[in-house]
Amino acid sequence: MPKIAVILSGCGVYDGSEIHEATATLLALDEAGAEVVVAAPAGPQMHVVDHQAGQPAAGESRDIRVESARIARGPVADIASLRPEEFDAVVLPGGFGAAKNLSSFAGEGAACDVESGVAAFLRGMHDLGRPIGALCIAPVILARVFGPAARVRLTIGDDPATADQIEKMGAEHVPAAVDGVVVDEAHKLVTTPAYMKAERISEVFAGARALVDKLISLC
Repeated sequence: MPKIAVILSGCGVYDGSEIHEATATLLALDEAGAEVVVAAPAGPQMHVVDHQAGQPAAGESRDIRVESARIARGPVADIASLRPEEFDAVVLPGGFGAAKNLSSFAGEGAACDVESGVAAFLRGMHDLGRPIGALCIAPVILARVFGPAARVRLTIGDDPATADQIEKMGAEHVPAAVDGVVVDEAHKLVTTPAYMKAERISEVFAGARALVDKLISLC
């Protein structure tokens, strides 16, 4: 039974993890018989968004890890406490939290930083040859962490502006269908567009299952 970390960034598409993508990933991992550990950084979100109005909520502050527990249905590990050698793979669902809380991509594009605990865990997994998966916008994190040293292959679908930022970070962007996956065999990276292209929840679930199937085959 593979042991797989799922890194969340809060709860909700506009300021945290995209709930459909996170749920699809967790379901696919469960169906594959994986042991899952959900983790997130501790600390405040970039901001809090009122998902009904689609606007930032003035004066509110929420913790990334605490909000992630809403999706996990219970305690979430601190990403800084995880040991890469204890895991067979890791997956990052999308949502704007990947670009706001796990990284600063939303505000800084190709010049972004990645949260230190997330970056350290991903580098540790990569150094051990363990596969890494990312959905939706989350592949920009892999571009920032690995792109400067190696021309890793990734997809966010076919959005030209985001693809350009990925290329600027030194990675190669590969267009993909909504339920397709791009696999960088050399670096064991698996990515899928999810809601960067999806118009239906079923498309997200199809992509997540394809990503998980490939990820586990690389373990």
